[in-house]
Amino acid sequence: MTHLAPEAVGEAGAPAQRHSEPARGKSHPALSGIRVWMSRRWVQILAEVVVSVVAALGFTLLSRHISVNPMNRLGQVSGLAKLQLYVAVLGLPLLGLLLYTAYRGSVRRHELVKRLVCAALAGLVTGVVAGGIVVALRGTPHPLGGQEGDPSVLVEMANSFLSGEGMSGIYPPAFPALIALWAEVRYDGLGNAGFALHDLQIVCSALVGPMAYLAWRLLLRPFWALLIAVPSAVLFLDPVRPYSHVVMIVLLPLLGYCFRELRRSAGRTPKSLVLRGVGLGAIFGALFLWYSGWFVWAAPGAAVLFLFLFPWRAGAPAVKRAGLFVASVLVTAGIIGAPLLYQMVRLGSQTPDRYAYLGVYADPGYVLGWISDRTGYIKYNQWPVSGEMAGQTGFALLLILGVGLGIGLGLRHVMVRTAAAVLAGAWLARFWFASHMAHDKAVQLFPRTTWIIMYSLMILAVLGVMSAVQRGSGWTERTLRPASAAPSARVIPRRTIRQLSAGMVCAVALFATMGASWSANRYMPTHEDTDLMGLDAWRAHNIKLPSGKCPRFAPNKDCEDLDVKLWKQFEDDGEIWCANIVAKDWPAICGRKAPFKDKSVE
Repeated sequence: MTHLAPEAVGEAGAPAQRHSEPARGKSHPALSGIRVWMSRRWVQILAEVVVSVVAALGFTLLSRHISVNPMNRLGQVSGLAKLQLYVAVLGLPLLGLLLYTAYRGSVRRHELVKRLVCAALAGLVTGVVAGGIVVALRGTPHPLGGQEGDPSVLVEMANSFLSGEGMSGIYPPAFPALIALWAEVRYDGLGNAGFALHDLQIVCSALVGPMAYLAWRLLLRPFWALLIAVPSAVLFLDPVRPYSHVVMIVLLPLLGYCFRELRRSAGRTPKSLVLRGVGLGAIFGALFLWYSGWFVWAAPGAAVLFLFLFPWRAGAPAVKRAGLFVASVLVTAGIIGAPLLYQMVRLGSQTPDRYAYLGVYADPGYVLGWISDRTGYIKYNQWPVSGEMAGQTGFALLLILGVGLGIGLGLRHVMVRTAAAVLAGAWLARFWFASHMAHDKAVQLFPRTTWIIMYSLMILAVLGVMSAVQRGSGWTERTLRPASAAPSARVIPRRTIRQLSAGMVCAVALFATMGASWSANRYMPTHEDTDLMGLDAWRAHNIKLPSGKCPRFAPNKDCEDLDVKLWKQFEDDGEIWCANIVAKDWPAICGRKAPFKDKSVE
């Protein structure tokens, strides 16, 4: 029923494939060699990886040629338009080639083109977002956020690494360590970690699309992988912290792939199980060091699903092989993630999260939208906007319908089970922490479950549509095919299916360009008084260069001095800090008097 990633190109009822060896007298050795080479599975996989990564990073480099002043709105609009022009020039020929092979090409050629075009589109979509950040930061080497907020903390952690102090509390150390390494290699070490963060914000943002698409290709065919990867990459990508959300995006398909391997463990050799387990464990361990938060929200549901999928009653040999695979995964992941696990055990109780913002004050049952502490003109009692049906919008109702299709028609698919289990576990964890917030005076990051819950809902909806299409096409063939027709005859010609699929890829590409422009536009510099997401870029333009001069497009003549700090743990006062709330509203929102007189300081 399911179409998994290693698909066969030839299908029943498809036109006969040409032999790779040409007839005598009409030999084209070079062309034949390329066809034979590209027919190999590992070459096709490598081609998808290379095409997607090159598209993402290449487009990001291309965006450096956009010459505008990002500090005024006309310059920003011109920059966004040039990004769209570039992506159209690059993307339209790809879509044209896809449509041509759908109508005129052989099955083998079309399948190869579709794989590469989908891979390229996944790279281009986050390449546009990263290109937007290049435009927003044009003229300054400083990162989004400048010397404020989370970016300043990351820079301070990197400075601690450069000073030889090692890990910073219980925060995942991989990304700050990478900042420190790149600062040492590229920018002469201590004092220049912000410049390294500037580069990594752009590069890591560009790679989110390829990583999302390639992770989903472990389980799904190109179109369905693209249909999940593109919306999730555009929606969840935060260039200020691009390392965080990509872990969530790739973690769920990797969990589904791991559970699929668990179900297949009885048919594999012990050597194969150990190798696969060590490989998956190494990836999980590295992701845990990269950003560990999503493991916390995914763990409850994944643990329960594991108990259901483990072959307890399949006999001793099957149990032993499954146990060998699981042990290989857990031991490898545990060894790699040991430094952070040790810090969590040692310091976890000493570092509660007491930072509240607009998402904390909203209805905890709302999980279809996110707003950060860059709230702009939105107040705590204005968000979320109530929908037409019991507060739910039309989008919410369509998404819920898709979820019903996924659970109703696709429950045999291991990824449907994985997404449903993670959804249920994160849902319970969300309300557990939220219900204890007033008593424990700790937020414990519970609003961030919004992302993983919404992601799970999106996965279930897409897989629901996929299951409905597969069930519907199968029912059509069984019901409407004449009894006298040949077994290879089809009610719906395969070429029609290829053409429809190509058209839908074009539709996803259109959404991708529009969504990527929306995402990039949010980070265009805006004045500090607006408190929008563009404030992070504005701050990057307001810090002095190493020469002591202001950046080219600095908004103020008196820029901030470049400040070099090492990371220090804040003292815990045992009280929730209510950001985005003016002093007079603190008693009604926080239940206590504000520790300041004018407005909340973030």
